[in-house]
Amino acid sequence: MSESKQQTSEGHGAATTKWLDQIPDLLKEGTAIGTLLTSIESVKDLAKLQQRKASLETTASDPNLWNDSDNAQKVTSELSRVQGELNLLTQLRRRIEELPLLFELARDEGDEGAFQDALAELNSLKDDVSELEIETLLNGEYDHRDALVTIRSEAGGVDASDWAEMVMRMFLRYCEKKGYRTQVLDTSYGEEAGIKSVTFKVEGEYAYGSLSVEQGTHRLVRISPFDSNSRRHTSFAGVEVVPVVDKSDAIEIDEKEIRVDVYRSSGPGGQGVNTTDSAVRITHIPTGIVVSCQNERSQLQNKATAMAVLQSKLLERRHAQEQAKIDALKGDAGGSWGNQIRSYVLHPYQMVKDHRTDYETGNTQAVLDGDLTGFIDAGIRWRRTRTSK
Repeated sequence: MSESKQQTSEGHGAATTKWLDQIPDLLKEGTAIGTLLTSIESVKDLAKLQQRKASLETTASDPNLWNDSDNAQKVTSELSRVQGELNLLTQLRRRIEELPLLFELARDEGDEGAFQDALAELNSLKDDVSELEIETLLNGEYDHRDALVTIRSEAGGVDASDWAEMVMRMFLRYCEKKGYRTQVLDTSYGEEAGIKSVTFKVEGEYAYGSLSVEQGTHRLVRISPFDSNSRRHTSFAGVEVVPVVDKSDAIEIDEKEIRVDVYRSSGPGGQGVNTTDSAVRITHIPTGIVVSCQNERSQLQNKATAMAVLQSKLLERRHAQEQAKIDALKGDAGGSWGNQIRSYVLHPYQMVKDHRTDYETGNTQAVLDGDLTGFIDAGIRWRRTRTSK
């Protein structure tokens, strides 16, 4: 054998040995993922889920179920959710059990391509089980519900209005990637650019539980596009997240305690977008809470939507008061959600950092394009550690 061929053969053998040597450690990672899934199965209580599925299937097969359409939708929706949970757990368990076989096949065949496929499956399992783990942490009273998100421009003038619109886009892009449905209910536009405030509804599994960790003040540092001298400006946007009210919440509002104002819907720059006074603003006099809606076609629809938003805000207020009592008993002196929770620095360097969890990234554009999963997951874990103290 020539010297060059011998060197090539030795190099190939070294490369093969390199990926083969990784397999034992990767198998340990697979075992750790399986252990995590076992703890998740324990939290979710597989036996209880199976019993609930059987009970719901019996109820769903009742020919009289649809005599009450609201109850029927609730039953079928819960059945679909429970079936989905059980199917997901079954599929993940099967994939974890098959993972060692994929690595063993690659090793026995000396096939690096098969090894890369097994490695990709391992990484996919990590992501899927980690996502499911986060879901198990969302066990608050309202975490499974849809959410109402309100974003307001705060200190910073026109830059703050522009920043509030950027934050809105960031959340809408995140919801799109998550498969959540969104509906903008009300928008108040800035005089020069951006928005003063916006309220939108988010529909999806655990929408409130996930997005509620984004509540607080978001701070932006950048070279202002509105400053002719290109100076650095700091601006702020406040985010409020409340759960959508369920019929069982019994949030009753006395008509005597609200003031209803109607006005003409407007668009960017104060342009009128409707020829009738269809937009509605409702003020809850005892609390001072003000909500508005102008995106529906009629005044009646806007009023109904605004009332639903007001009910959600009152529900969150009641929940906050109850939590405050618990915190007082526990002697909790922690900071409030209204504090600055995250900084987005675009100049003189690129960094987004959460001040509660210390989670950070230099890929600012990805975050502004809706890549919030890392921040939200870290926030959910942070919240769990605080509530468990």
